Amino acid sequence: MSESTTTANTAVLVSLDFGAPDYAESLEELRLLAESAGVRTLALVEGKRQRPDPSTYAGSGKVEEIAALVEELEAPLVIFNHDLSPAQMRNLTAKIQTRVIDRTMLILDIFALRAQSHEGKVQVELAQLKYLSTRLVGMNMDMGQQKFAVGARGPGETQLELDRRKLDRRVHLLNERLKQLKRHREVQRKARNRADVMSVSIVGYTNAGKSTLFNRLTNANVYVANQLFATLDTTARRIFLEGDSARQVVLSDTVGFIRHLPHGLVAAFRSTLEETAQADLLLHVVDVNSPERHDQMAEVNKVLAEIGAQHIPQIVIYNKIDLQGLEAGVKRNEYGKIASIHLSARTGAGLADLRAALAEVRDAPVAEAKVEEWHPLNDN
Repeated sequence: MSESTTTANTAVLVSLDFGAPDYAESLEELRLLAESAGVRTLALVEGKRQRPDPSTYAGSGKVEEIAALVEELEAPLVIFNHDLSPAQMRNLTAKIQTRVIDRTMLILDIFALRAQSHEGKVQVELAQLKYLSTRLVGMNMDMGQQKFAVGARGPGETQLELDRRKLDRRVHLLNERLKQLKRHREVQRKARNRADVMSVSIVGYTNAGKSTLFNRLTNANVYVANQLFATLDTTARRIFLEGDSARQVVLSDTVGFIRHLPHGLVAAFRSTLEETAQADLLLHVVDVNSPERHDQMAEVNKVLAEIGAQHIPQIVIYNKIDLQGLEAGVKRNEYGKIASIHLSARTGAGLADLRAALAEVRDAPVAEAKVEEWHPLNDN
């Protein structure tokens, strides 16, 4: 790799502490997001404030500090661990004299890298265009100049108006494509219902091991990596379970969730996430080693509520038990229903318990399933 290419993939990270209790976790996620986007961190600038500065978000003194560091390191990019308004982004770019992006832009970039299916690419582009629509002003120096054409009457349209018109047309086209894909998925869902197929969706915080578990259960070859949003496209496979029931089971792997997942991304991926909302059962995968696992579970459940999936029965899958030497096993609630399972998707420990649990749920009325909060590391 050439020196210029290496330099182009570097950045200065900026994170401000406004007193939020999850600040440390959010900062660590920023590092992981940058790494997942292929960006090497040159430096981290932190600061404490009571509230964001309306003009530059960080305040004049902190902006001067960032600008001096950018000049010293010749950094081509500054990434803020926050959502910036269009005006703040323009002001920061002018003062720092290098490209500035915010947390949402970084996540959108990762999504663009990960999308493989046609629907995934359409959803990512739609989210990008909707984000861009509020940031057209000031992105190019000549956007406000008048453009003339032969036969035009009057001053004509500004380049900005033309850009907005093109963007609106593209957004309309992408929305129509998503509607078609949604109708196609509804036809598939009705066919599964007629064939008495049980739908199970794997959900969870990003990097919790969902795709590894999916591959183990289905013998699929879904991309797996120790990265945030390693898997973006929803993948479905039929699995075969032992038992007397002829009812088939279809397992779906979904995009992982994260703190402060941009609302625009949830909206753009709503059509895909609706597949989760229509599932008969959710396998909520949790990294049992994460000290923030309780907060991560809450974030996942918050997004599930946003897409109307909060009432779907869950089995909590506490994954990666091999990293702490925990035993595989099943936890039942007071009604005798399976509430959670200890396993390791990497080693395969506990997978037999999960398969047996799925067969049990398949052979019993799914509506009877009941979720119980159980945190095994707190058990005596």
